[in-house]
Amino acid sequence: MNKVISGESISFEEAGKLLCSQDILSLAYSANVITRKFNGYRIDVESLLNAKSGKCPEDCSFCAQSSFYNTKISKYPLLPKQVVIGRAKEAERQGASSFCLVCAYRSPPEEEFRQICDTIEALKKEVSIDINASLGFMTSERARKLKSLGIKRYNHNLEASDSFFSQICKTHDFADRVKTAKIVKEAGLELCCGGIIGMGETVKQRIELAFALAALNPDEVPINILIPNEGTPMAQIDTITPEEAIRTIAVWRFIMPKVILKLAGGREVHFSDNGRMALRAGANGIISGGYLTTGGNEMSKDLNMIHEIGIPA
Repeated sequence: MNKVISGESISFEEAGKLLCSQDILSLAYSANVITRKFNGYRIDVESLLNAKSGKCPEDCSFCAQSSFYNTKISKYPLLPKQVVIGRAKEAERQGASSFCLVCAYRSPPEEEFRQICDTIEALKKEVSIDINASLGFMTSERARKLKSLGIKRYNHNLEASDSFFSQICKTHDFADRVKTAKIVKEAGLELCCGGIIGMGETVKQRIELAFALAALNPDEVPINILIPNEGTPMAQIDTITPEEAIRTIAVWRFIMPKVILKLAGGREVHFSDNGRMALRAGANGIISGGYLTTGGNEMSKDLNMIHEIGIPA
């Protein structure tokens, strides 16, 4: 802990030892100290809208929105502008810090990208919270356009480490994801870039992913814990325990002391306390109100939880 507090980086080997340490309470405490030192006490609360669902042409084996798999999710085209605005206003009213417009694309067709841009322009006039986006792979031109419209942060997760990636996706590779993350940063947008744990990766590969993320200098890192989706190749996988997840969150904080480390998909499923311990073990953000294809807590419940543990949102 003292090494990180003093501004030094830990090594891959040191991270491995931390992740395998026996004393989870001491690990969580140290991660919390690092979080408070570099990020203060505020919790970032974000609301997502799945604005275009399903029929994604990528074969990511964890994803219920892939066109490769027969899943039971609701599939629909890009939502109308007024529907998106209504959801953003509701998120703001409930207390969200930011609102993220998410669409299941490899990359939006030009006509739909223009429609998204029109919606973003309208959103910026209607709400005062930050507007973020996640639309798949980006070109430099499109990233600059989103920046000019007032998008604060763009999400494009690495999902898994380079050494594990080919086991979860064949239609694109790890380098494709890194490329878009770099384009986002070069355009002047803040980068939201994280991944999923509990897909069958090794402990070493979880650390590998964290170091790959850190190399991109992201502003926010969402940590998803796999929820096996019926119809996908990962439907029957045995995912990780809550203790393993807490350890991972804590060690990722050692590796990335200054980022918003955000509890994302799987929080309500895997943590019986809805993430209270994780928010004392390195995390300083949550996604509330539901995810892309699964429900979540009502935002009022999450805000009450945050206030109960003495951290402002």
